[in-house]
Amino acid sequence: MQIQLSDHFTYGRLLRFVFPSILTMFFATIYSIVDAAFVSNFVGKTSFAAVNLVMPVLMLIAAPGVMMGAGGSALVAKFLGEGENGKANKAFGPSVKNMATVDLVFM
Repeated sequence: MQIQLSDHFTYGRLLRFVFPSILTMFFATIYSIVDAAFVSNFVGKTSFAAVNLVMPVLMLIAAPGVMMGAGGSALVAKFLGEGENGKANKAFGPSVKNMATVDLVFM
């Protein structure tokens, strides 16, 4: 028996599924706003401009790691859910190696 997402789809389940992502994005945004407020008020305009210039670069550096981490964990979770532990182990190794390689490139 195979369970499809569309068989038991409700908006409550959708919100429970996406709530952690929404909460993460919310707190990341709040962090940026509070950081900007403290830098601009206590350090100065020039430092505030520097933070605004550097932040997109930091996001570009973090994006490949987040992308590979999310994709790798989704693949491992899929295989574990199917009861295929061997495939999950095979998927986990390359995911970690790819993230380590990207990390070394950006260091």
